[in-house]
Amino acid sequence: STQRDVYEGTTRGLLDSVMNGYNATVFAYGATGCGKTYTISGCLEDPGVIFLTMQELFERLTAAEDEKIVEITLSYLEVYNETIRDLLGADMANAPPLALREDADHGVTVSGLSEHVPNTVDEVMDLMMRGNANRTMSPTEANAVSSRSHAVMQVNVRQKPKDGGLQTDVTSATLSIIDLAGSERATVARNNDARMREGANINRSLLALANCINALCDQKTKRHIPYRDSKLTRLLKFSLGGNCRTVMITCVSPASTYYEETHNTLKYANRAKNIKTTVAKNTKSTQMHLAQYQGKIRDQSEEIKRLQREIGLLKNRSSNSSSAGTSSRGVTSAQAAQAMAELRKQTQAVQVVQDMRNKMANAYAPVREAKWEHASACSIGQWYDYHIDALKGWREQFEMLFQEHQHLGSQDSMDVDGENDQRLNSQSVNLRQQVDDLLRELTRERKTISRHAEHSEQLIERNIYMAERAAQLPPSVQLTAEQRYHVDQEHRVLDLWAERNGLRRQ
Repeated sequence: STQRDVYEGTTRGLLDSVMNGYNATVFAYGATGCGKTYTISGCLEDPGVIFLTMQELFERLTAAEDEKIVEITLSYLEVYNETIRDLLGADMANAPPLALREDADHGVTVSGLSEHVPNTVDEVMDLMMRGNANRTMSPTEANAVSSRSHAVMQVNVRQKPKDGGLQTDVTSATLSIIDLAGSERATVARNNDARMREGANINRSLLALANCINALCDQKTKRHIPYRDSKLTRLLKFSLGGNCRTVMITCVSPASTYYEETHNTLKYANRAKNIKTTVAKNTKSTQMHLAQYQGKIRDQSEEIKRLQREIGLLKNRSSNSSSAGTSSRGVTSAQAAQAMAELRKQTQAVQVVQDMRNKMANAYAPVREAKWEHASACSIGQWYDYHIDALKGWREQFEMLFQEHQHLGSQDSMDVDGENDQRLNSQSVNLRQQVDDLLRELTRERKTISRHAEHSEQLIERNIYMAERAAQLPPSVQLTAEQRYHVDQEHRVLDLWAERNGLRRQ
């Protein structure tokens, strides 16, 4: 499989969770020399999970720029000999080890860890290459480029809507990408001195991880989870059993010398599948500062000043014409009354336009969430279609081979072969029944996903219709040329939004 295949089969599905405000973690687990670092980091010619993940993440964030304000921070650390080091620190040679902190609000954090703000995926690659250059690596008999530490890259994504009011919902999510050091046996790696001490600490932390996995799988006895046995397990506490969606990439070697390591790795990976996490959306309601609305306040102040100038002009006209005759005063009073009526109409029009914009914003609010649900349902539906078609094709091939076997078997009249054919017929009937049951189950699930996608599409269309109705002004409202231009622009934005939603659904 290519790096792209591994990424799409393991990590790509987590990006939907991150964009919707759910924490996500992906980590590579396995013995030394099995390809964990290559899978996670890759190389310049064939980048791995980190680059492919960040590339698609930036593409999705760019597509959402007109709807949301997005902030991204990145940190990169390693756990070496049970000490935590900042791989992107300014002076790593003289920097002291970092300490772990834990509280109910922020979970497990690393005190003093530097955070960086990348603007493009190329900047992420530069930070990753810089961190990998600072990472501890040493050759052993088992692996010439053995990683002697666990590397953890964390990407924090913070989003808030652009059209938020004084009270805004801020969504935050953390994507953790972890490259674990490989377990190794001293007899195979032939380590000594520093390498042996590093290997002992690596095995110690991986043993603590295995104990946590065993305890998390044994939910009936409610065993104590020994997260504090290692710095690694403390960092992975919420990734393994907390508010997080986690993918574990298991790397194994086909070499016969790795038989025991491969068997143990697959055994722990199989146990890890039984871990159940409870995820919740990370949304926080915040009060926006009034200083952020200076632009809106300035526009309203200019409108008030304009209205005050018009009122002042009307009053001056009324006072200047007060010395004229009774008939002249009557004409001037009629003109002033007409001007005041026009002013009231304009004020009413301004309020109507503002109400229209508020209604449109409220109508479009559910469209964003429904849009992501529709895209996710369509993607899952394609997955079901692919496997249903593959299973049907396999069944057809099986029927062809079975018929050929029966045709060849009919030419042989030996009793033993007859008994074998009878047993094979019975097995094939059972296998057909299993395949048919699986096909029916997949088809039923596919119909459920299709209904969910149709519901999301109907929700999108209904809210767009409500927004279009909100954009319609009452016929009694009279607008100036400038106000009419702004209303036309609102209609234009509405049409473009609907067209874009249609294209994205396709």
